[in-house]
Amino acid sequence: MKKLFILAILAGAFSLTSCKKDYTCECKDNTTGIVDITYTQKSTKSKAKTWCSAFNTQWAILDSSCALK
Repeated sequence: MKKLFILAILAGAFSLTSCKKDYTCECKDNTTGIVDITYTQKSTKSKAKTWCSAFNTQWAILDSSCALK
């Protein structure tokens, strides 16, 4: 019974951890469609979306857009 309780706690802990993966934010010129630059970061998906959105705001000045790939 004690082992089952410990296994349940460990399974719960693993299910609550967030998986970090490499996410790439690709920025391309809206006029030509050519990819200007890519940024890669190891993070969670929600943080990567926020991070890429910040790049999108900066690159919009240059008539470019960024999207998470």
